[in-house]
Amino acid sequence: MSLGRSLYHARKKRGLSQEKVAEKLGVSRQTISKWETDETLPDIRQSKGLAMLYHMTLDELIEYHFEEQQAQQMIESISDEAQARIDWNQVWSRKYPVLAAYQKTVCIQDYAPALKEMLTRLRAEYGYSHTDALLVLKDILASVWKGQI
Repeated sequence: MSLGRSLYHARKKRGLSQEKVAEKLGVSRQTISKWETDETLPDIRQSKGLAMLYHMTLDELIEYHFEEQQAQQMIESISDEAQARIDWNQVWSRKYPVLAAYQKTVCIQDYAPALKEMLTRLRAEYGYSHTDALLVLKDILASVWKGQI
């Protein structure tokens, strides 16, 4: 995402108009528009002012990803009770159909003992809860899949 799009989404997230931002920073509304359309760039002082106005660090503002922020907010807004009621396999199966189909072809019993042992070791050696051990194992698998390990 371009810096201009990041600035636009950060401003919208705070519910501010271009006029209000311009007034706070002592620039014209057209200047804000030019920043948001990548026609020009704010200088470092103006960027710091934008970050403060949007309640973000300068790094967050520069690296702002609207979709990631939106997903994070959605995750944080779901209560523990609601999460317990959600069939996550069904939800993720809409995006990844293999999650709904693999049980018919993969012999889960072939993999379960080794996975249970890994979860047990993570819990015993590091004192992780069952959920934390599962998340660590998921992260290890993702690292192997990405070729990082």
